[in-house]
Amino acid sequence: MFQVRVNNLAKKLSENNLEGLIVSKPENIYYISGFSGEGIAIITGSQNYIITDFRYSEQAKHETSFEVVEIGSGVSHFSIAHNIIKELGLLTIGFERHSLTVKEYDNLISHFKNIKLLKTDGLIEELRIIKDENEITFIKNAQKITDKAFEHILGFIKPGESELDLVAELEYFMKKSGSKKVAFETILISGPKTSLPHGIPSERKLQYGDFVTIDFGARFNGYCSDMTRTIVIGKPSEQQQSIYNTVLRAQIKALELIKPGLKGKDIDYVARDYISEQGYGKNFGHGLGHGVGLEIHEEPRLSPKSESTLLPGMVVTVEPGIYIEKFGGVRIEDMIVLTENGCENLTHSEKRLICL
Repeated sequence: MFQVRVNNLAKKLSENNLEGLIVSKPENIYYISGFSGEGIAIITGSQNYIITDFRYSEQAKHETSFEVVEIGSGVSHFSIAHNIIKELGLLTIGFERHSLTVKEYDNLISHFKNIKLLKTDGLIEELRIIKDENEITFIKNAQKITDKAFEHILGFIKPGESELDLVAELEYFMKKSGSKKVAFETILISGPKTSLPHGIPSERKLQYGDFVTIDFGARFNGYCSDMTRTIVIGKPSEQQQSIYNTVLRAQIKALELIKPGLKGKDIDYVARDYISEQGYGKNFGHGLGHGVGLEIHEEPRLSPKSESTLLPGMVVTVEPGIYIEKFGGVRIEDMIVLTENGCENLTHSEKRLICL
């Protein structure tokens, strides 16, 4: 699997007139080599290296077939990388400009005065957009944990429970179910706070009549899941029911349309247009969805300006929402994988409005 990825990257390097690539983004290092510790990688296609320190060198030897080079205390990764690249006789090397801090960039430049360095954008990310069968299996397993966790937490949601206590219970259950860590910071908010798309859980205690929005995900073998559900404590008001049904219908319309060959903006439009027709256009202020994989937000995007063409093997979310300040909001999010003729929905949790 990793050798295929290295071969595919080597072709990209050749197309970009590069003899090698210094990889510093952790997700890209893991994708191309299997190494999950700290360090950098050098990819040339024929000879590939992981440069790390004593803390991770043994781990690296177990996780990757790349040659592992251990650095001493206080030694720069880029100093060792320069020595390796010079010894290989390489003259033109790429580096991932978006994954370096200014300090790291200055360090890199200071060690590569006699070798041509070229900034690159997304060479490995472009490979990561299309998921292979193993990756899709990992994402499905992460989503299975997420679905189970949602069913579990429903038994704890009631007036008087705090948002933070529910987050703790939810994340504990996911970890007990096989998620090494959460995919991102869990959003579990209630009442008027549900108008905040990325609201932060607090000590607020749930009350009768509240909307409760839960946006969360698990990780399996490094791969993320992402799901949002909004429920009501008690009997929903007419406005709550109306807003919820509008969001649900918008999502269903998008799910019925999505297939390879369309652009991200095409899918966004059908959901956004329906929400606007119902009078809530100004209350849907974010994109319809995003790619999911080793990172929770990847390409492609489903947004009003997205020109990305959807292809089989892409995994994306579909998550319309309506947010009304001082009242609350609704978001419903499923994660799908594009197939040859349409899509497979990986999310199986109930979408009808749950009233507890």
